[in-house]
Amino acid sequence: MSSPSPIYSPTAPTRSEIDAMPGALLLQFGVGWCGHCQAGEPAIAQALQAYPQLAHLRIEDGPGRALGRSFKIKLWPTLVLMHGGEERARLVRPTQVAQVQEFLRQLPDGD
Repeated sequence: MSSPSPIYSPTAPTRSEIDAMPGALLLQFGVGWCGHCQAGEPAIAQALQAYPQLAHLRIEDGPGRALGRSFKIKLWPTLVLMHGGEERARLVRPTQVAQVQEFLRQLPDGD
């Protein structure tokens, strides 16, 4: 039996709203039916346990989705680490906890 699909929000903030958010923010682009998204979810979830304060938005992506296009998302899942409205790092199709942990270490201290 497979684990439940991650829930991606079909509604997304605008790019200007994302850029105006203070502090650290993790954007996760994908769709619930995507096999790569489902495969990466356990590693992402496990790594995020060490960052309970990190704002995390799962955004449904696809053709015509403005936020994903503004970030030039091409593959799912794609993680985009933002801080103070600026992209700090990006990770595409993670499968291992260590990959996500290394990615999250790019957060500024205190976030």
